[in-house]
Amino acid sequence: MVIDPTKIPTADLHQYLLGSVAPRPIALASTIDENGVANVAPYSFFNAFSSNPPILVFSSNRKVKDNTTKDTLHNIQNNMEVVINVVSHDILRQMAISSVAFGPNDSEFAKAGFTPLASEVVKPFRVAESPVQMECKVQDIVTLGSHGGAGHLIICHVVRMHIDDRVLDEENKIDPQKIDLMGRMGRAFYTRASGDSIMKVYQNIGKIPLGYDQIPAHIKESTVLSANNIARIAGQLSLPSVEIIQGVKTEFASLIASDKNGVHQKAKELIENEEIEKAFGLLMC
Repeated sequence: MVIDPTKIPTADLHQYLLGSVAPRPIALASTIDENGVANVAPYSFFNAFSSNPPILVFSSNRKVKDNTTKDTLHNIQNNMEVVINVVSHDILRQMAISSVAFGPNDSEFAKAGFTPLASEVVKPFRVAESPVQMECKVQDIVTLGSHGGAGHLIICHVVRMHIDDRVLDEENKIDPQKIDLMGRMGRAFYTRASGDSIMKVYQNIGKIPLGYDQIPAHIKESTVLSANNIARIAGQLSLPSVEIIQGVKTEFASLIASDKNGVHQKAKELIENEEIEKAFGLLMC
């Protein structure tokens, strides 16, 4: 399939974009209007873009069907303040209720069963049930277009963070299993960032790895090793030492002598058991 964005209905293009750029974090944005009515709405066109200064950006898009804008945008334009609350699995269904287009005089806090919590620096309330709440002064609003589907980039300067101690580990870092965040996919699909879906991927970015161009062709062309297996080899900082190679030659002498395919299978097992140097040494025999 090839898509020309100018030759497809915006609603369809929207879903292809959302299905491709995923999962996306969810900003549960709480605002307040000029009459003191509190509003909460979720946005998945959202991310962090700077640490110094601490900047979050989310987009409040014009509705495709009627080109109208949301209460969140109106409220922010009025007072340039917002609280970004993160969405954990515990509040997933409440977040879904808050996405409904209630009337401007209805508070989504009441409709979705959220508890309003006074902020320290800004006027909008925090969502007490959210494990992380970030009070923000809005630095700028960048309008991207005037037609249905066009976004308004809301650039938020974080002036205060509130983190529930229950989501911290023993080093006071956020534990991904404890915070149990939700991500948005396309259409009505979401993903839960906990359990087996979380994996640790470490690559030393302070030192230059070998890269694919420095490893032998038989490794890159292996029909046994996966692309991720090969990348673990390419990510090593150097070729295996003589000692490593001699050790695996001794340990796997019969396998090396009789079964080339078996060598790659054994190397795959070693890689998946985090014995990368040993696997590399075996593949270099």
